[in-house]
Amino acid sequence: MTKSDSKFVLTASHWGTYYAEIEDGRIVGTKPFEADGFPSPINDSILDAVYSDSRIDRPHVRKGFLEKGKDSDHNGRGGEPFVPVDWDTALDLVASEVKRVKEDFGNSSIHAGSYGWASAGGFHHAQGLLKRFLNLYGGSNVHKDSYSTGAANVLLPHILGGMDASSGPVSTWDGLAKDTELMVSFGGIALKNTQVEAGSAGEHATEKWLRKMRESGVNFVYIGPNKGTDAAEFLEAEWLQPRPHSDTAIMLGLAHTLVTEKLHDEAFLDKYTVGFEKFLPYLMGENDGQPKSPEWAAEICGLDADTIRSLARRMASHRTMLTMSWSLQRADHGEQPFWMMITLAAMVGQIGLPGGGFGFGYGSMNRQGNRKRPVPSPRVPQGVNPNHTFIPCARISDMLLNPGGTVDYNGRTITYPDIRMVYWCGGNPFHHHQDINRLIEAWRRPEVVIVNEIWWTSTARHSDIVLPATSTLERNDIASGTFDRFLIGMKKAIEPVGEARHDFEIFADLSERLGFREKFTKGRNEMEWLRHIYDVGRQQAAQNQVELPDFDDFWEQGFYEVPENPEPYVLFSDFRRDPDGSNLHTPSGKIEIFSEKIDSFNYDDCPGHPVWLEPVEWLGSEKTKQFPLHLLSSQPSMRLHGQMDNGGVSLKSKIQGREPVWINTKDATARGIADGDVVRVFNDRGQCLAGATVTDDISQGVALIQTGAWYDPLEPGKIGTLDRHGNANMLALDKGTSKLAQGSSAQTALVDIEKWQEDIPEINVFSQPEMAAE
Repeated sequence: MTKSDSKFVLTASHWGTYYAEIEDGRIVGTKPFEADGFPSPINDSILDAVYSDSRIDRPHVRKGFLEKGKDSDHNGRGGEPFVPVDWDTALDLVASEVKRVKEDFGNSSIHAGSYGWASAGGFHHAQGLLKRFLNLYGGSNVHKDSYSTGAANVLLPHILGGMDASSGPVSTWDGLAKDTELMVSFGGIALKNTQVEAGSAGEHATEKWLRKMRESGVNFVYIGPNKGTDAAEFLEAEWLQPRPHSDTAIMLGLAHTLVTEKLHDEAFLDKYTVGFEKFLPYLMGENDGQPKSPEWAAEICGLDADTIRSLARRMASHRTMLTMSWSLQRADHGEQPFWMMITLAAMVGQIGLPGGGFGFGYGSMNRQGNRKRPVPSPRVPQGVNPNHTFIPCARISDMLLNPGGTVDYNGRTITYPDIRMVYWCGGNPFHHHQDINRLIEAWRRPEVVIVNEIWWTSTARHSDIVLPATSTLERNDIASGTFDRFLIGMKKAIEPVGEARHDFEIFADLSERLGFREKFTKGRNEMEWLRHIYDVGRQQAAQNQVELPDFDDFWEQGFYEVPENPEPYVLFSDFRRDPDGSNLHTPSGKIEIFSEKIDSFNYDDCPGHPVWLEPVEWLGSEKTKQFPLHLLSSQPSMRLHGQMDNGGVSLKSKIQGREPVWINTKDATARGIADGDVVRVFNDRGQCLAGATVTDDISQGVALIQTGAWYDPLEPGKIGTLDRHGNANMLALDKGTSKLAQGSSAQTALVDIEKWQEDIPEINVFSQPEMAAE
């Protein structure tokens, strides 16, 4: 077949819409979707990943589990070899284990974890299919909230009555480009993060709009330690470099200036908020003897007091948009910076005005700043979970280690269930979860761990039964991001690799063995399900006065572009215009600077109004004597979480095969580290090797490892061993943000770094694990 004989198949991923080039039944290249002016290069990695040496080609069972079942040595997870088996053997084993655990211990003992991004498609969405399967069999224990915005998910409904200010829609880019004069961004607006969207994207729009904002004269202030990826050069942003975790103190210093110089909007506070009079004595030091002045804030954050004071004056005299990245609430006391920024914006008084106010998550995903589409995203229905136990998602190690233990969460006490089975599908906790050594210990507690997976990730390697799943290129689906104007038909491009099967087929066959196949499938095959969920979405769209084409026309065309509303959206504009008729869903109907509800919980780590609380680890703590660098673990620029770490784009970013660690020039020089050296990053939780990137784009005293390097232990299955690849979660703190939200504190970690002097070990995680005889 010649080059001209190749065909291009339209499909989509989390990195956007693209065409897969197919020759002789194999993918040989990709090209971007024509509507996307800023396509992500990560889609180029799909070619490498589909045919990767780490691909799971058939079902496997851990050797010890195949021999002894639940009575096997659980310490063998991650270290024992696997035995290849046929599909009937694997499915019979899974079905018998699901039935056994349900009958012996009840559905609450089955944890349907599966946190992760899975597929961009709405039907072949692994987590949704797993939950549909288990819900039809009596339910399971599940998680609430997310690692990305766990603290915000719990806090914001109390303060704002909902999640729009973080999850969207936030004020749209077109309005900001027209009306904003000053954009003050805590944590930055990272273009690398805007490559991704949960339901895919037909257009990556963030860079286009940021350039238009700068061209229209918007001035940017970036407050954070990492200018290299969090503030694009074309923004010409003023860079303020505080200590990590000091943002709440900075905002208190700004607020103190607004009050002392009578720049705060008292009329707005009186009409649209409650509780400022209870917050004010804390701000002015009347109840603790310490005014939260710029001088006080400067001692904590390391900025100059006059810089803080000057910024407050600029904010009050310009149409100002305050933004904060989601990452700031992934820290000890992560609720506080979000709550304080809402308070600060209320004091400025521009909430609900064009170009002003606040919004969280700009730059955290492609969606933020786009309009919410009036067309629903087609999804497979999960049904209702008859079991009502749950955990905050970032407390999985706690749950597995402490069955019957309790945890405070949002005004209630949760009892951890006794988990006997973990079924993971479409995610990778060995990427997402903090303190991997602790996670390995916890992962040994259940009687059985099952995973559906495409590649031999760390989660697959630490499981008992591994079922090979198809990639998006090997099936048909519909992609649809809630804040993207395109619906995309994801057409099958290649046949399944090896013996891989769709998750839908896997759960259909398991349902048959357990007696409810018809309930699970509804008698529909893949294409019949796609037609069904599309038609349901088409009916819902009609209620919003949007007429979608029929399914056959949509599928033939390959995509549908939803018409956009020409008017900019302004967050809280209705509330500002009519605070009684468009009141917020809070107890007061207003913005709650002081929350009676939260205050009634009597939490010492999250009182009734925003406060500065010292983190358990930060550059102002005594622990810096032992570990003097603050480690940040940001979202990666060359993959999504751990997805596509085995692809070419991610592999080319490695330094001597290791994940890069950014370190300031002065910190590197003091340690005898040169650019490109392999180094050991370590603290009292773990250690990993990484490749040094020496730069002045990271603040002194701060180091950065982008997340998602697949965990590759020097001694597989052993707790405390060296990770040779650079997984940041070897080092991160596994602690809830507070008793309120119990969110992830991934950004809270102190470390040290030293040059690696020994032989550099090979990377093994991108190949097959050890196999035993079939």
